[in-house]
Amino acid sequence: MGVSHPDPNGAPDLTPIQVGEVWENPRTGERAKILELPYANADGRAVAELTALVGARVVGEHYHPALVERFTAVAGELTVLRNGQTTILREGETALIEAGVWHDWWNATDRDARVRVEITPGERFAHMIESFYGLARLGHTNAEGMPNMLQLALTGAELSDTMVLRSPPPAVQRVVFGVLAPIARWRGYRATYPQLSRTVLAPRS
Repeated sequence: MGVSHPDPNGAPDLTPIQVGEVWENPRTGERAKILELPYANADGRAVAELTALVGARVVGEHYHPALVERFTAVAGELTVLRNGQTTILREGETALIEAGVWHDWWNATDRDARVRVEITPGERFAHMIESFYGLARLGHTNAEGMPNMLQLALTGAELSDTMVLRSPPPAVQRVVFGVLAPIARWRGYRATYPQLSRTVLAPRS
């Protein structure tokens, strides 16, 4: 496991987040155009239009402990796995992912898919997305967008209220991450980084 992380003392990015800006994960093939910010509505809902490029796949099967995710296909098709059942989401169709439901998704077609994604509550989720997308963008993940185990030991624990990965099994994660966490901190890793934390550090316009 090589050292691969952003500067833990890097200057924070304090650029306010704007509706209409696009966040991209170059490893997974995801582009998210922000449509609604979670602190701009009473429900704390975050909304984005996700473009899943040809071959795009989310970082891994997972569940969200305390949020609800709604996918509505706008164009193209998205394959969605929910609790072991695979369905294809076509234009106008919606998939609701309740808290605690194992799920995965990918674009298995030869054209990009556009999907409206609503997450409630969405503020912590947005920080998780910002962190994972940012690590991928800066070259600190593998080809599938997954950070190494030292990074996951900290980020996975810090953001476990937003997402839990299926592999390795959560019970194994708790043990392994507990062992690796002090090593990761000693080697300069942090759970989150100031340059990838606009959701919590930047002024809200």
